[in-house]
Amino acid sequence: MQEYNFTVSDADSVLRLDMYIIGQLSSSGVSFSRASIQKLMREGNILLDGKIAKPHHKIKAKEEVKIIIPPPSDARPKPEDIPLEVIYEDEDLIVINKPRGLVVHPAAGNPDKTLVNALLFHCKELSAINPDRPGIVHRLDKDTAGLLVAAKNNKAHLSLIKQFAEHSIKRIYMAIVLGNVQFDEGIVDLPIGRHALNRVKMAVDFKEDARPAYTRYKTIKRYQNFTFIELTPQTGRTHQLRVHMAALGHPILGDEVYGRKDKRIKLALYAKYIGFIHPRTEEFVEFEHVLPIDMQQVLDSAS
Repeated sequence: MQEYNFTVSDADSVLRLDMYIIGQLSSSGVSFSRASIQKLMREGNILLDGKIAKPHHKIKAKEEVKIIIPPPSDARPKPEDIPLEVIYEDEDLIVINKPRGLVVHPAAGNPDKTLVNALLFHCKELSAINPDRPGIVHRLDKDTAGLLVAAKNNKAHLSLIKQFAEHSIKRIYMAIVLGNVQFDEGIVDLPIGRHALNRVKMAVDFKEDARPAYTRYKTIKRYQNFTFIELTPQTGRTHQLRVHMAALGHPILGDEVYGRKDKRIKLALYAKYIGFIHPRTEEFVEFEHVLPIDMQQVLDSAS
């Protein structure tokens, strides 16, 4: 177990607690992502003046911050020989085309057979900023297929999570939604929070703890019973695209959580494009892939 103690200076006052901790740990030679810091907070391993605080708490001068980093768990993900469709790979990162049905990282109910297990087998070495989720800088839902970038080292990981935090990484999704979308294009500006009754779900929420969420949409083609659209998230909230489209009255085809089950497809959502600044070259790189067969078959059958 490691323990760190810091006293907030005047210069650092009014920073978010989680961002302050990341900066202080980095200065001490320790790299942690914001998600990892927030996990430590949830587990009661970060105290502010001896009390548990929220990540978004605005710190004040002279406040005392204690950080306890537990010893590593023996139950770390193990390499598994699971096939991957690699779109691009170099010494810093890998871009893969995640199939529908593959969970990104181990969690309760999914201890193995995840993308992390496959990446550990393929890459051998991944970033270690979050040992429970090595290499993972962003996620796709289990039943969302598409392009996902993972980091092979900590420098690349920190660069990518910073870009995600700043919303500078560009992502484009394709979706088939129920009903006939009225407008050719628009922006959904609806905050998202945890569902009041079902804690597994997210929902449009206007309470104080809800987070802003913005999604651009563009109608590609209208069919008799559904619409083929392009979605560009401006923020990265959990289930954002699914919640926003359901809120518009056009849930994504096959979405059992926010819409209804469909025998043709599990979830007609595909991350077809991702673009970001490469951590080493500092050049903008972009990757794009064709629509998966299951979504193309739905469109072809309706033509």
